[in-house]
Amino acid sequence: MISRTVLKSAFAATLTASLMSVLSASADDNEILERVKPTGQLVVLEDNATTVPAAAAAEAAPATADVGKSTYDTACFACHGTGAAGAPITGNKDAWASRVGQGLDTLYSHAINGFNAMPPKGGAMNLTDDQIKVVVDYMIGQSS
Repeated sequence: MISRTVLKSAFAATLTASLMSVLSASADDNEILERVKPTGQLVVLEDNATTVPAAAAAEAAPATADVGKSTYDTACFACHGTGAAGAPITGNKDAWASRVGQGLDTLYSHAINGFNAMPPKGGAMNLTDDQIKVVVDYMIGQSS
């Protein structure tokens, strides 16, 4: 028969191991929560919100070229930075000359609706048509 001392020791070891497991799991969860926490906040104004003063708007929003570049970097570079699927490489004046010659409306239409291997909006369906136009303007500016 197993003595009480052995049973108590086994019970204490099991309890300690279980407690350590729970504590380390919660520490891991806390570390994960810290890594994936939101980095900003979205403020939604009501429909009847008044306009923001121009100075405040200028400070709050980056310049259009900056928006074009950041959108390009996140949504367009994979193809237009490498030439994947025949995409014209941003900065290659020869590749863009014939496209620019077709006119802005055609370029905007191709970017918004898709063209050849390029899906509509380059696959970034969360972008508005105006945002697509800004990034097209950015790519043209870099390729002129």
